[in-house]
Amino acid sequence: QLREEAWQGFAALDDPLTGLLDMLEGGRASGGQGHSLQTWVACEMQRWLQAQPPHPGLAPGSPQLGQLQARAAAVLAGGPFSLTEPLVSIFQLQDADRSLLLDHIGRLHDRGKFKEAVLLSTKLKLQRELDIEKMSIPLLLQNKVNLVERYMDGFPDLQRRLLVLMDSWCKPGFDIRDVARRVPEVTGARLEKLSPKLLSRQVLRLLERYGLDPALCSNVINQQHLGTLQYLCYKRFVEGSLSQENWADHVRDLVGQSEWLQDRLLQLLASHGDMAMTARCAQDLSLPEGRLPAAVANELSRLQLQERAAQAGGRLEEPGSKDRSSYYQLPIAREDICFLATWEDLAQHGPELLQPGGVVGVDLEWRPLFQASGRPCASLVQLAVEGRVLLLDVPGLAQLPGGQGVQALSQLLSQLFSDPSITKLGYGMAGDLQSLGASCPTLADLEKQMRGGLDLQQMHRQMRLADRPGPRVDAAGAPRGLSLLVQQVLGKPLDKAQQLSNWDLRPLREEQLVYAATDAYCLLEVYRALCRDPARFRLSMNLVESLGARRIVRSGAQRPPDRREALASPQQVPVAVGEGAAPEVSAKDFRVVCDSMLQGLARSLRCLGVDVRVLGAGEDHRRAAEIARQEERIIPDVGGCRTTKLQAQVGAGRCLSVDCSLKAREQAQAVLRHFNVRVTLSDIFSRCQVCNCDRYLKVSKDMMKHLMRLNGHQEGSSSTGEGTGAALPVPEP
Repeated sequence: QLREEAWQGFAALDDPLTGLLDMLEGGRASGGQGHSLQTWVACEMQRWLQAQPPHPGLAPGSPQLGQLQARAAAVLAGGPFSLTEPLVSIFQLQDADRSLLLDHIGRLHDRGKFKEAVLLSTKLKLQRELDIEKMSIPLLLQNKVNLVERYMDGFPDLQRRLLVLMDSWCKPGFDIRDVARRVPEVTGARLEKLSPKLLSRQVLRLLERYGLDPALCSNVINQQHLGTLQYLCYKRFVEGSLSQENWADHVRDLVGQSEWLQDRLLQLLASHGDMAMTARCAQDLSLPEGRLPAAVANELSRLQLQERAAQAGGRLEEPGSKDRSSYYQLPIAREDICFLATWEDLAQHGPELLQPGGVVGVDLEWRPLFQASGRPCASLVQLAVEGRVLLLDVPGLAQLPGGQGVQALSQLLSQLFSDPSITKLGYGMAGDLQSLGASCPTLADLEKQMRGGLDLQQMHRQMRLADRPGPRVDAAGAPRGLSLLVQQVLGKPLDKAQQLSNWDLRPLREEQLVYAATDAYCLLEVYRALCRDPARFRLSMNLVESLGARRIVRSGAQRPPDRREALASPQQVPVAVGEGAAPEVSAKDFRVVCDSMLQGLARSLRCLGVDVRVLGAGEDHRRAAEIARQEERIIPDVGGCRTTKLQAQVGAGRCLSVDCSLKAREQAQAVLRHFNVRVTLSDIFSRCQVCNCDRYLKVSKDMMKHLMRLNGHQEGSSSTGEGTGAALPVPEP
């Protein structure tokens, strides 16, 4: 009825457009009251005009139109932003005089209405005519990156300039407070949101989203590469888990011709070893001798003279190289490893994989991603059958002219994975198939096509959960994942020295070929051993049943049982039993401290009433040991040498390595079983998952809504508003 009355009122006006502007200007003069009513009237005017014949005052070139547009732009500059949509539509402001519109946007900006200025200029497509730094810096300082992104959409040149600006803030030694002082209108800006680390993440995300050249962001990319260099040096010179060849491959790729990175690399080398090792690495990386410190250059000259004198044509054996006999050995001859790089190779060897009733081991290799930047692309597909391993060169096949290689690869793998009569064995197969889809779009749906797949990782989890003594503290460098499964079943672990190879390089080295073949072939031998004697590994007589019907079979298969069902009831949490078990302890008396990497485990334990302290992001493991000693707490940790150090600081039995391949609830289950913790119904949800408090205060529904609004939650976004009230944890004094 109100709309009908309004439309009749519009029709009775001699000049509805002028009348609308008179009303809006009058509302602004009265102090801006009644904005919602003004917006409603403007929106109804917009609908009414759309139902009427074209208004003569809005005809292109009409002298009245320019005057109306000037008044409408002035109203926008001083009125609520909700008027933007109807006024732009009614008065065709997108076609108005650009200088007039830019002038009003400038006024908005000068009044500190940065958000409104950006939204209006976006609506009117004025981005190219405005200063990008002036428009974006205030919003970036307020952490409103989403508005800046919207402002840049569809303008690649502006996107490049934005990334260059943000990258300049990531330069070492840059102080963001210098920028903030130039924009005094932005008060209370949370500059910690613009720390170099967090800002670098934003730059990398935008770089990937816009698909621009990484060279635009040299500061961020250099810092990212420096972090990777530090990690690689740790893996090579501290852990010793990366061979010199693989290390040199990755480092050479990272450093390139960057003098800044070359200098940082030399500093890292000097901090990790002696002068001879630094000189050897500089030689392997072909670093310019003119950039080497004098001591390193002298040592390099001595090393070269030594090599020439000894006529060392081959590679010297690396110091401390491992005895390969202590690892699982590939039981087939080298000539039975076939590297397939053409569609003719696939046509020749494909029938070996497609035998009905056969069993095929499946594995993939890809170039390591040392930063989180999307899913890696597969470099090699390993397919093992009895007596032979086929290595499919994904990049080589993708580069064949006419798409013949990709077509042949897709056809072969689709046929193999969709055949339910062929058992496909893998370890973490779903992730492997997603990486394969990332490198070859025609195989993106391969996981959905899967029939007859068996993921041994799921079975391995069953084995570890069935291990009644509980998880042991892993020593530094202890085998994990597939290597651990091979050790448990076949007696020796896998040699993972080539795992972090650069698998995109061609030709692959002999060690890489053997490693890739071994990873696939061991799946066949593990599968046979488990089928022969499943009871030995605490599995049911039917291997498929032991996996909880988790075969990767899509058609006609029933839904696998939800893992959560095993933990749905508190009485089902298993504990250690029998002789030698730890003394029983109640959940409310069990105390734990863990670092921020295990927050999922912490939340799960708190749900069961366990007192869990979580370290802050800046606190290291030594703080955990200190808290554990002072408050008699247990330390769950991610394993490796750090766990060994923690155990030495807090004593035997006080530090436990948790399996990171398990879900948080499964980790909690293993911790409770290991320490024989009793969970009762009264323990469930007796602590807050967020703050660890075990005291609650009952508040009314209205008070709960008020508290949520104070904390930035939108009303209605949570189910807490339902019912008569809610309980809040009360923090300790």
